[in-house]
Amino acid sequence: MDNDRASLPPLRVALLGCGVVGSAVARKLTADAADLAQRIGRPLELVGVAVRRLDRDRGDLGLDPALLTADAEDLVTRADIVVELIGGIDPARELILRAMEHGASVVSANKALLAESGPELYAAAGEAGVDLYYEAAVAGAIPILRPIRESLAGDQVHRVIGIVNGTTNFVLDAMDSTGAGFVETVERAQQLGYAEADPTADVEGFDAAAKAAILSSLAFHTRVSGAEVHREGITEVSARDIAAAKDMGCTVKLLAICERMTGEDGIEGVSVRVHPAMIPLSHPLASVREAFNAVFVEADAAGRLMFYGQGAGGDPTASAVLGDIVAVARNRVAGAPGPGESAYADLPVLPMGEARTRYHISLDVADRPGVLAQVAQVFSANDVSIETVRQQVVRDEDDLDAAPRAYLIIVTHTAPDAALATTVDALGDLPTVHEVVSVMRVEGQH
Repeated sequence: MDNDRASLPPLRVALLGCGVVGSAVARKLTADAADLAQRIGRPLELVGVAVRRLDRDRGDLGLDPALLTADAEDLVTRADIVVELIGGIDPARELILRAMEHGASVVSANKALLAESGPELYAAAGEAGVDLYYEAAVAGAIPILRPIRESLAGDQVHRVIGIVNGTTNFVLDAMDSTGAGFVETVERAQQLGYAEADPTADVEGFDAAAKAAILSSLAFHTRVSGAEVHREGITEVSARDIAAAKDMGCTVKLLAICERMTGEDGIEGVSVRVHPAMIPLSHPLASVREAFNAVFVEADAAGRLMFYGQGAGGDPTASAVLGDIVAVARNRVAGAPGPGESAYADLPVLPMGEARTRYHISLDVADRPGVLAQVAQVFSANDVSIETVRQQVVRDEDDLDAAPRAYLIIVTHTAPDAALATTVDALGDLPTVHEVVSVMRVEGQH
């Protein structure tokens, strides 16, 4: 650091939240202070850590207890950089807006807030001339947002598909490797600390949907909110589904899929969805195990890119937060904010029915002549082409006089999701179909 910069006052950092990630960030700011100062060109000074309860036992954080405060509203007014790690919508939004009004740049890991109020926060940052960075909001330690926003800024991204929730990936991976059911696997994940006591946000896909909204907004220069993302969780995935995927050389993953595509009316738009899907074992995402995350990006000039790493945890997420802190601190030293929101494309978000995908369908049917022809007629009537059909005869050993039954396992060619869903509904109405046993999308074979 040159002498002129060494004499400059430190950049003041305020930390909102002191949980697993917040405490890791605080430790790194203190332990790596000298190195960070060299990288930035000015030292950083932690001026306060906002917590809900001052009397809570926090163990040995290695911090001066005087830094802890319950007055977050005051703290954000006396900082150059505010790091928001409390999560949720309010009071996080109000505190971020207050910080920007007082000239502070903001670093956040709050995917739910960004998915709901990103445009409002970007507008406030632009008006105040400050930064809003949020690399840690998606995929933990994996550097994915800045590459999309900056490294691929001169390219056109066509598709982003990823595993962005570690809890669900751990559950599905464990179901695949052990043959266990959903409920018992979630209980095991909770015991090991991979799932929260209330895992709803993860297993119902809310967490992944918020991240998909952020990814698609950046990739396609279009504002996408979490509410516009089609969302299905993994609670209905059964051991039978996992076994069926294995039979066709696939595995089941909860995928966030963001695509730039042309709708049925010829208008270009964005399709954003989160749901479980079978993917072939040859696909790079199929090898992502346990609680790891990975994001696969397809761009016009860059081609296919894969980003892989730890998607959660105190230290990995703190790494992404600190990267943002260094970036916004360098911008303040340089005297200009970094890139802000790019929403110039303003593409419509297409309904799920227009997304093009494939279905794996398992039917319990009467085992008699003509049934397959009836089933095929339903597919033809909805303009859905069948790729493969496999039949398994079912024998009831306890009732030899029972009417013969069979399982039909059908994999379709690619078609609009609306046509596929209508086909499934019509199949369920056939008198020869006892039950539509399972339906799952198939991805990764375009």
